[in-house]
Amino acid sequence: MDISSQTATKTEDGWRQPRGEASLSDVHRSIAVRTGGPTWRRAIAFIGPGYLVAVGYMDPGNWATSLAGGSKFGYTLLFVALISNIMAVVLQALCARLAIGSGRDLAQACRDAYGKQVSYVLWFLAEIAIIATDLAEVIGTAIGLNLIFGIPLEIGVVITALDVFLILYLQRLGFRWVEAMIIALLAVIAACFAIQIALADPDWGSVIRGFAPTTELLTSPDMLYLALGILGATVMPHNLYLHSGIVQTRDYGHTTPEKREALKFATWDSTIALTFALIINASILILAASTFHRTGQTNVEDIAQAHALLSPLLGLSVAPVLFGIALICCGINSSVTATLAGQIVMEGFLHMRLPQWLRRLITRAIAIVPAAAVTIWYGEAGTARLLILSQVVLSLQLSFAVFPLVIFTASKTKMGPLVAPRWLTAFAMFIAIVIALLNLKLIYDFLLS
Repeated sequence: MDISSQTATKTEDGWRQPRGEASLSDVHRSIAVRTGGPTWRRAIAFIGPGYLVAVGYMDPGNWATSLAGGSKFGYTLLFVALISNIMAVVLQALCARLAIGSGRDLAQACRDAYGKQVSYVLWFLAEIAIIATDLAEVIGTAIGLNLIFGIPLEIGVVITALDVFLILYLQRLGFRWVEAMIIALLAVIAACFAIQIALADPDWGSVIRGFAPTTELLTSPDMLYLALGILGATVMPHNLYLHSGIVQTRDYGHTTPEKREALKFATWDSTIALTFALIINASILILAASTFHRTGQTNVEDIAQAHALLSPLLGLSVAPVLFGIALICCGINSSVTATLAGQIVMEGFLHMRLPQWLRRLITRAIAIVPAAAVTIWYGEAGTARLLILSQVVLSLQLSFAVFPLVIFTASKTKMGPLVAPRWLTAFAMFIAIVIALLNLKLIYDFLLS
């Protein structure tokens, strides 16, 4: 790809440096977008990135927070899931806007805007977020393998590391194959939860009321802790870097009308995918509320404990099997997307240029080695606490990605014709401030405890 034809100086586009080599350069603009013809044909070309982002709703860390929230507080925290979904839709739309409008992913934009010193700090924080994400994936997948196949947790951790080879193989076939695998596994997860919800037979009136706001969220430290865990498991920092990178796998053209149409289709893709993910995300909490909370099991935090209780409570042995299958699918999906996000973060912040296989291996090792060490050290005991803690860590890291994203997309000089409308910038900044204040409240409660 000829990068030189797309570079621009600071006086032209507001960035300090010309646009460099794109992250994920081996698949950059590798998916053709038809010119002319029916609109729906062009729209289909953009289906995919949103579903990779939506995986963040269904990772094993989300299971832990939703299971704990549903069993302890019933349907109350469904409101948090809904608010998290709205936040995610807005922020992911800004990611697509940044990528298409500037030709940069979020990591590249941060390095350009803030220079090396600050970029190294942001890179370190992003890596912490990815490690926290992988901690959840490693634990969740290993537990799923143990529940279904009886594989010891330590061996299951090693098996989870092999997904790097799966990514290498699929991307050699084309990035569409990666997206197809993710969407297929999401379909399996949806089917598993649909059956389990039907078996649980929740109180749908209470479900609807659970989507209404409650002041108890701010008065109960325990509820706020779980709420932030759900927020961190939903609006994940690495998803912002991921989306701004993989949107650029589409060859949508370089003219302003082509970019506007690309932005429209990319926003549709992420919004529809995240709405679908909300259904799955809420299903985990509804299953916990209708199965555990309703029967007085209010302290179900362990995934293995939830798996063991499903069969006697629902009366069918198929329920825990479906639970385990969905958990494994979630772990595989989340590991793949976290690895891709790690590559985008490393390339964008550090400008590392390594062979494809070595680049992915290092990216994966940075994330999985600490995750595997913690998992093996704790064993099966305490994995629930680690999963919830990992999601709270993600929430605490979120502001360091959200504020730069909002600032960049609000800049007319940086974004040109695709600058975010003022109402969207105001809404996104409100979201960023709310996230920051909730995190400060959590830290304050922690220091007082």
